[in-house]
Amino acid sequence: MSDKTVLTIILNFRTPKMTLRSAAAALEDMSDLPGEVLIIDNGSGDGSYEKLLNAAQARGWLDAGRLRIEAAPHNGGFGAGMNIGFGAKLSTGAVPDFFYLLNSDAFPQRGCIHALRAFLLDHPKAGLVGSFVQGEDGLPHCTLFRFPTITSEFEGAAQTGVISRLLSHAVVPLPIPDAARQVNWTAGASLMIRREVIETVGGFDETFFLYFEETELCHRAAKAGWQSFYVPDSSVIHVGSASTGMKTWPRTPEFWFDSRLHYFTSTHGRAYAAAATLARLAGGAIYGLRRAISAKPRVESAHFYGDLLRHHIKHLLGRRRAAPSPAAPLAPDGKAVSLSEESK
Repeated sequence: MSDKTVLTIILNFRTPKMTLRSAAAALEDMSDLPGEVLIIDNGSGDGSYEKLLNAAQARGWLDAGRLRIEAAPHNGGFGAGMNIGFGAKLSTGAVPDFFYLLNSDAFPQRGCIHALRAFLLDHPKAGLVGSFVQGEDGLPHCTLFRFPTITSEFEGAAQTGVISRLLSHAVVPLPIPDAARQVNWTAGASLMIRREVIETVGGFDETFFLYFEETELCHRAAKAGWQSFYVPDSSVIHVGSASTGMKTWPRTPEFWFDSRLHYFTSTHGRAYAAAATLARLAGGAIYGLRRAISAKPRVESAHFYGDLLRHHIKHLLGRRRAAPSPAAPLAPDGKAVSLSEESK
């Protein structure tokens, strides 16, 4: 067996019980793999860190040297929390060969982490690999995608069969395959990243508080020549939205609109971002007409398109918050190196 090490990173935000369940599953799957599990409490502020620490101590996890727990100074979002993990070393002082990102509400099944690690070992051009994800009800979750584009924004909002067939090349969610396949990006619920990717392109862009961060990281990695893959032999059970409450949003929060706009702006520029918003509004108008005619169900949160338009206009008028750069690339010793700030 290769001696390449894995650092599993689990980000907790006010879900300590679920995080412990996730950590237990990861420890079991890593029982014969070199590496460790790192839990980062992402500024929960509700006693989660102490609960995690006490429970881990009671279970003997800390004494075994296979798990440790750290506390982020504040909640800077998913990417900021994971960047702490990218800067971490193993307890031996060694730099991990692979980083395995695991949601606190995701539970790797036997062989899940092995399969991702083995794929990266066998495919030197693969930089990021994601898993097959299914809910606790056994239903599969789509975790493999194309990059969002102007065309995909129109198609996804229109939700009309003839339009989707004509624009099938732009549909963002991809069919779930039985074999490994290259993709544009894959979800961060269960995602392994080669250390060299972080050394080359840096960590997550911390401008994203939540959503679109793994999409942009895969986009940046692709520009640097790294490939992303979906590996169905790696399987996790995923509750989904346990920390974010996305499934019960009465209205889409500002940070989602911030993330969407920053993705298009940072990857394609402001003119492209504006066109993507117009395309989504146009597609939404088509679906709105269909709803008026045939009583189709509402698929977006309340006032979604009005909020989308207002958000974009606000940013066009210059009312934007300062945007931090992506985390600096890491040198081979795990230390950050300088990174020129990109124009946002």
